[in-house]
Amino acid sequence: MLDPRHWNSTAEERTADYPCSKYLDEPFQSFYRAIDVDAPPQVAFRWLCQLKVAPYSYDWLDNRGRRSPRTLTPGTDELAVGQHFLIFELVEFERNVHLTGVARPEARRVYGPIAVTYQVNPREATSSRLIGRLDVAASSLPARVRRSALAVGDVLMMRKQFLTLKELSERDAVGA
Repeated sequence: MLDPRHWNSTAEERTADYPCSKYLDEPFQSFYRAIDVDAPPQVAFRWLCQLKVAPYSYDWLDNRGRRSPRTLTPGTDELAVGQHFLIFELVEFERNVHLTGVARPEARRVYGPIAVTYQVNPREATSSRLIGRLDVAASSLPARVRRSALAVGDVLMMRKQFLTLKELSERDAVGA
């Protein structure tokens, strides 16, 4: 059974520091997702940059039925603070290490305050670990109910997203 708070993450990953932790002013709960990727960090990170153009989860649901691209889109790895990816605005990044964002105003109205870090940790020269930490604020009872529902929906979507990014990264690593 999937735990909506932490899918496939280790205790060490759940106690590590992530850049997203400094972007919410109110109390929040953190959700973790992680997966091993048999591709070097730079390949996995390059696929993370694709989140600027598509969600890579259940396209029929969160991409209006359009398939997320299966080839790298030129220029998506040209990062700048303020760019959009998914429902977030990029607030910080380190090439080949992490993308960190906060919910854009339209997403904040629906989901409340959220900050996220997608991080790639090297395991060996040819493999990496993709980790996602989602911080969701909730200071009122209705907000806590919304946060619980978001956790369940997000674990299903981000799990699919991570599996897709893993598959594409590994495919490109083999082809390189």
